[in-house]
Amino acid sequence: ATRYDKLARNFLAAVHLAAIVAYWIN
Repeated sequence: ATRYDKLARNFLAAVHLAAIVAYWIN
């Protein structure tokens, strides 16, 4: 895997976690 692939995975994971947090807050 390239650095870009890892960055993309981390980005998607962060977005997913943010969505879950927003869901629970609301």
